[in-house]
Amino acid sequence: MNDLRSEFEQAARDIKRFGERPDNDTLLQLYAYYKQGSDGDVHGCQPGFFDFIGTAKQEAWAKLKGMPQDEAMRQYISLVRQLLP
Repeated sequence: MNDLRSEFEQAARDIKRFGERPDNDTLLQLYAYYKQGSDGDVHGCQPGFFDFIGTAKQEAWAKLKGMPQDEAMRQYISLVRQLLP
């Protein structure tokens, strides 16, 4: 698990250095996999009604409910590797 955690953290650092901004759907996927991998199932308060971005993020994360954290980490790492040159 430590190796997976290290790869996950490295992928999070790598994506910050990415030159081009991915499309919104990809950004939501990255966010959801990252949150599921780091925090587990969705929790916390729902964003406000007019917080469209927050709501989209919360919904993307909620779709992964029940996915094991290690699987979410693997999916995140895989997606980051696809995006990086």
